[in-house]
Amino acid sequence: MTVVVAIDRATEADIDVISEILGEIEAYYGGAVTPGNVNQIRAALFTQQPAATVLLARDGNHVLSLASYSLLWPAAGADTSLYLKELYVREPARRRGIARQLMARLKEEAATAGCSRIEWTGDTENPPALHFYEAYGVAPKNDNVFYRMEL
Repeated sequence: MTVVVAIDRATEADIDVISEILGEIEAYYGGAVTPGNVNQIRAALFTQQPAATVLLARDGNHVLSLASYSLLWPAAGADTSLYLKELYVREPARRRGIARQLMARLKEEAATAGCSRIEWTGDTENPPALHFYEAYGVAPKNDNVFYRMEL
């Protein structure tokens, strides 16, 4: 059953729910349910030079899902790309078409920003996400290796 949701950009008034969802994401990947630090969220999203943009999918007053992205440059040549860092649908709202609606909105956001593409990574330990991307018609690219340097 597909549920049509309202998708909008998060505002500073959404910090608490973003914090909750970040804790759910941490738990989903095997960590402790640790809400995100509200001061770090404020600094990352709601300052003069934000590090990311967050979209929230809502059914009335209930936030069902979150997508966070940043713009990257350069992509191909001097193009810009939209990098999807996180796409998370809360447990009770899964398999209701919300992730597809968020992906459609991300395409709109990318087009509006003049991006030539959307890029993301998928965790190999998250088969439901990988199946979603495959069903979406996007094949994995195996020509890059992901690195992470801790600071």
